[in-house]
Amino acid sequence: MSNALATYRADFPALNEPMNGKRLAYMDSASSAQKPQVVIDAMNDVLTHSYANIHRGLYANSQTTTQLYEDVRVKLANFINANSENEIVFTRNSTEAMNLVAQSWARNILQAGDEIILTTMEHHANIVPWQILEEQIGIQLKVVPILEDGSLDFGAFMALLSSKTKLVTLVHISNSLGTVNPVRKIVKATKNFDENIICMIDGSQSAVHSKVDVQDLGCDFFALTGHKLYGPNGVGILWGKFDLLNSMPPFLGGGDMIETVSFDGTVYKAAPFKFEAGTPAIVEVIGLGAAIDYLNAIGMDAIAVHEKEMLNYMVQKLGTIEGLNFYGTAQEKAGIISFTADWAHISDIAMILDQQGVALRTGHHCCMPLMQELGIEGTARASIGLYTNKEDIDQLVSALEKAKEMLS
Repeated sequence: MSNALATYRADFPALNEPMNGKRLAYMDSASSAQKPQVVIDAMNDVLTHSYANIHRGLYANSQTTTQLYEDVRVKLANFINANSENEIVFTRNSTEAMNLVAQSWARNILQAGDEIILTTMEHHANIVPWQILEEQIGIQLKVVPILEDGSLDFGAFMALLSSKTKLVTLVHISNSLGTVNPVRKIVKATKNFDENIICMIDGSQSAVHSKVDVQDLGCDFFALTGHKLYGPNGVGILWGKFDLLNSMPPFLGGGDMIETVSFDGTVYKAAPFKFEAGTPAIVEVIGLGAAIDYLNAIGMDAIAVHEKEMLNYMVQKLGTIEGLNFYGTAQEKAGIISFTADWAHISDIAMILDQQGVALRTGHHCCMPLMQELGIEGTARASIGLYTNKEDIDQLVSALEKAKEMLS
């Protein structure tokens, strides 16, 4: 393990708890990351000392908690290099962020026959909202295929661009293959073809593994989710260019997203507040802010270097086990390895790994169209985080060897 990150596993209390009487090797960070103690403490602190509803009260606790909450909007703007904190919309997760764009922007702008381009490797969260839109207004979906190594077919993407293309939306890093898509290149090619085409990026995985700069990417929308980012569940963000966000109608209606309400009509607040109806996930947002502080203190560049070292080590060690089939071998790849075995079903393998203290995910990973394209039902997926070390990987390999011995 790289010296810079040698002690960070100790910051995550859940990793110190055994599983089935064995040391826990947590290899499911792509599904949801563990939480450092500072995040837990930040959430406990606000609940213990100053909790109140925000944006509403003139008393001290409400003012204090409102400030803590709004400070996180600034932290997230800086974290992804947004132009302003007013480009940060708090959502429940990246799924809600993409649904917001589908129902607030796309449903009000697009017409029957307009085309949306997405990719074979998308998570269901970046497929189903557009299929709903397809049913509602008659837009058409165009899908970019993948190459044998799990990378996108860029030539096929360029061939799909047309005068009917209104939106290009794709995952930055595949949650099932680990492929790092050339998002900046794709956005630039799209804008060169037609600068009016909107580009949306699902950054649920990418914001965790390396530094994200939305201005450099050149996209119009970017979504991320807190629970993969070492923060709590129930909070994520949609980033959008301010003028674009401000031109969109509200997604939900209710309290706190309005200037005035009467039975003659309602005047909405400007972005981002018009998209944040009702009492939000106050404590969770503050917890996410603590996670951002924690990551900034370590440094995203340092995390990327460490995770690359761990990925290379895991590729090397898993390659020694006969009968494993790997999916997603693109050169540009993040800390995710998906595989099947010739000698056993992935569910049987996972059950034995569980007894050996190894936690990983099996199944389609919310990417059923991709699995259909690969001709398989699903994979076993080992994914790493900043706390992953060589001992975790050695434990995974040892457990797989035991599974092979038992199941072959």
